[in-house]
Amino acid sequence: MIQFFRVYKQYRPPAYALWDINVFIDRGEFVFVTGPSGAGKTTFLKLITREELPTSGSVVVNGRNVKQIPESKIHHLRRLIGLVFQDFHLIPQWNVYDNVAITLRVLGIPEKEIRKRVLKTLSLLGLYHSVWKFPFDISGGEQQRVAIARAIINNPLILLADEPTGNLDPTLTREIMQIFKNINAQGTTVVVATHNIDLTKEMKKRTLFLESGRLVGEERY
Repeated sequence: MIQFFRVYKQYRPPAYALWDINVFIDRGEFVFVTGPSGAGKTTFLKLITREELPTSGSVVVNGRNVKQIPESKIHHLRRLIGLVFQDFHLIPQWNVYDNVAITLRVLGIPEKEIRKRVLKTLSLLGLYHSVWKFPFDISGGEQQRVAIARAIINNPLILLADEPTGNLDPTLTREIMQIFKNINAQGTTVVVATHNIDLTKEMKKRTLFLESGRLVGEERY
């Protein structure tokens, strides 16, 4: 599903954000990428979405070398991927429904189908009661669930999350991780970047350890 082969990423010489990364993530896996700030976690995710290109080496997603995808076709790749961030990136002037529906509206899905899918997804995430509320009317944990709903509304093959629980307390962190486990159980490949080592130990999922851009270890359960 996702393969890094001898991947180097350099933003400003002589430093490298990533150095000789070789990783294979199979379809349906749940993988953590962990390490301190500046380890290269976010760069790792950006290479998967082709927001960044490797300086050298290959990144293959769903059988395609992302470097070889023309600019006009990048949207096909990104439709396969749902994204969740530490900052929820919700539009404050829009209610919960519209914040989730935007993904499908961009794709030109008929409004009747959008309504059906949005309400179903929000119900699955325990947010049906908040459909018409605005982001400032709901808690941080609920806002993150709205962001997850937006990320999965198009049934992506891959869900990428960059420090998704960084702003949440331990109880809410466990709730969000359980949601990710449920999504993964449906067959979605899940990759979570986090600096929270305790979280990775508690979850007991495959974990890649980055340090100064290098893959320095891996834990499998």
